[in-house]
Amino acid sequence: MNKIIGFIGSGNMGKAMIGGIIKSNLVKPNQVIISDLNESKLEEIKREFDVLTTTNSNEVAKKADILFLAIKPNVYDIVMKEIKKDLSQDKVIVTIAAGKTIQDIENVLGEDTKIVRTMPNTPALVNEGMSALCKNKNVSEEELNNIKDIFESFGKAEVVSEYLIDSVIGISGSSPAYVFMFIEALADGAVIGGMPRDKAYKFAAQAVLGSAKMVLETGMHPGALKDMVCSPGGTTIEAVRSLEKSGFRASVIEAVVDCMKKSEEMTKK
Repeated sequence: MNKIIGFIGSGNMGKAMIGGIIKSNLVKPNQVIISDLNESKLEEIKREFDVLTTTNSNEVAKKADILFLAIKPNVYDIVMKEIKKDLSQDKVIVTIAAGKTIQDIENVLGEDTKIVRTMPNTPALVNEGMSALCKNKNVSEEELNNIKDIFESFGKAEVVSEYLIDSVIGISGSSPAYVFMFIEALADGAVIGGMPRDKAYKFAAQAVLGSAKMVLETGMHPGALKDMVCSPGGTTIEAVRSLEKSGFRASVIEAVVDCMKKSEEMTKK
């Protein structure tokens, strides 16, 4: 890709993206420039990825063809107002913040700005991210494909309509936390049975990883895959019965719904 990619902000998500971009050889390290006020973070990223760094966000805004705003939602407006004068109409602005709509960005940067709103998740840190992308009318299909290539360098990506972003946050953006809780609970159960905790986490995490891979690679319905494990009168169906008695699926559904509601509330603020 013959583009300069800029990042304003270098938190966990920004660093995950930078790592994926460099490791995939999508661009050369000297085609990536990052700004952050935290100089120690910049030094760490410079050592690890050999990219260009600066504490000046305006410099990144001027140089980048594709500009990622990898900052917290509460400082978006401040940063955008600071860099607005440095943005030409040919630049593509990529946002990753919950609660910041395309309209919110247009209100600050102008309706002619090219904007791609995205929602990645933390498994991007291990190149297994799942990201949603939606664009405004100013972004061409070629430009959107360039952004999709970037996100697919550290996982998978799908283009969706913006009205689905709240659903994406519920099922993908926030769900790693639910899965981590499930892995922890599985391990706790095994520890009760006498298994050392380090082994319990490994067994639980690998079981979750393998199960997810079966869903993705077989194309089978999750219910059918569940039925394959549940032998008549066996241990698994007994465990499934216990989970259903405790409202397992209903609890997960409610968690996703509550997460979506919170996302909608944040958008209205």
